[in-house]
Amino acid sequence: MTASASAARGTALVVVDVQNDFCAGPLAASRYPGDPGRLAEVVANTARAVAAARARGVEVVLVRFLGDPEYQGAAWRRRDVARGKPPKCLAGTWGAEFTAPLQPAPGEAVFTKHASFDAFLAQGPEPYGGVEDAEVPVSARGLERYLTQRGISHLAFAGLFADVCVDSTARTAFQKGFHLTVLSDCTTALHTSDEQILTFMRRLYGARVTTHDHPSLWARHPEEDPWTEPPATSAPPPAAPAPMSIPAAVPAAVPAPENPLPHQAAPAPENPPR
Repeated sequence: MTASASAARGTALVVVDVQNDFCAGPLAASRYPGDPGRLAEVVANTARAVAAARARGVEVVLVRFLGDPEYQGAAWRRRDVARGKPPKCLAGTWGAEFTAPLQPAPGEAVFTKHASFDAFLAQGPEPYGGVEDAEVPVSARGLERYLTQRGISHLAFAGLFADVCVDSTARTAFQKGFHLTVLSDCTTALHTSDEQILTFMRRLYGARVTTHDHPSLWARHPEEDPWTEPPATSAPPPAAPAPMSIPAAVPAAVPAPENPLPHQAAPAPENPPR
């Protein structure tokens, strides 16, 4: 995709940390609190979103995480030791590789985070994604410069995890002036519910939330046309209310005497006959 085409559209699909240690294999399954099948769904839906973006000429940007101890700060190392957490996505290992079938296509940029959540702290773009150094001037290194120099001001997010690296990157993007869309079926949360973090991003960052199968919505820049979120489910219309029946009039009861007397025998006459 050429820079001019990207600039005309102004949208990029940002795929965050879809790597084996996060969504495939025993380590990913042991860390994720929900059904591991959900991780497989996220990968499959993200692959579909990437295919739709490429077909529509929307730029795809991939972000990856490397957690080697030499990249970790002192606080990060102390936390991992205290919690007994092994490092993840070590450079050169299967765990750090993008999960199949997600692989960068020629010309797509890859940014690498070194023990950090926020993709705006990442280095790149890198030749890993087919973007040679000669094609990217030094002034365009780093995610923000790369995006702005290519005329991109709207980011659609997919990847892991919604409440960690996706949210960290979305927060910085919002503060830097980027419009945001989150593909809810292409991400999932690690420490909160999916609903909580998606509601948070919708309210705090003004993020639009939709699903991968609505590319005509998420590939469109928010400033192009009015945009309405599709309903989460296509619920049937409510049934018509039953006609109201009017009860028949009930005859009034005859009031009882205020001070009823107990039953008494009739009094004897004063002068009974002899």
